[in-house]
Amino acid sequence: MSARTVVVSGAASGIGAATTARLRADGDTVITVDLRDADVVADLATPEGRAAAVAGVRARTGVVHGLVPCAGVAGLTGVDPALVVSVNHFGAVGLVEGLRSELAAAGGASVVLLSSNSVTCQPGWPVDVARACLDGDEDAARAAVEGVDAVQVYPATKAALAYWLRREAVTARWIGAGVRLNAVAPGLIATAMTDALRADPVLGVFADAYPTALGRPGRPEEVAALVAFLLSDAASLLVGSVVVADGGTDAIVHPRRPAPM
Repeated sequence: MSARTVVVSGAASGIGAATTARLRADGDTVITVDLRDADVVADLATPEGRAAAVAGVRARTGVVHGLVPCAGVAGLTGVDPALVVSVNHFGAVGLVEGLRSELAAAGGASVVLLSSNSVTCQPGWPVDVARACLDGDEDAARAAVEGVDAVQVYPATKAALAYWLRREAVTARWIGAGVRLNAVAPGLIATAMTDALRADPVLGVFADAYPTALGRPGRPEEVAALVAFLLSDAASLLVGSVVVADGGTDAIVHPRRPAPM
């Protein structure tokens, strides 16, 4: 297989860093995007930052074979819920939409979004926030989370990503241009974000509350391996899929019928 060019956002830490390391070990050229320590330094929380990220990638390549928007904000105590909306949903979708021409130019490309098992395992998140995200109106979506705790906004943004990719993946605009859209939905993964959750004065008690069949958190490199598969030609039949990678948590919580995505 010829070398590919893959763009990874949130590449300075966590799953993004593990994905970058895995892809480079596989021989891919990876263009990293992050707030720091990246090939393209940009803030995906704003439209201007997303435009700068797209421009930075375009300055380095005209063809993108794979895209993994890993940049995200955890729904921790004291975190601005509007920031969660802007980074987790609009930052990811903006990067995908912004690089659509470069993805189509590959003649066969793959996008892997980062959803979350919190969509099905965390109860009570506001569906109206996910709907506002899907409408594509960032100002309205940010307004919709006023007074809502960030911990509840987080799964709403991750649900919106899953809904968006399932809606868009099967269209002529994406798969018709040879671009496959899929997502992974990790559970608790041993990253700095998880460490911050455990240290949260309000939410820390819930950090390890959900059961896993493995009896341990996932490792970033385990998610990276799944992302690498979804980017590869071996996953050519997967279009619009959301693959749960959580050590069995979702299966334990929903043993007979998973909650609808």
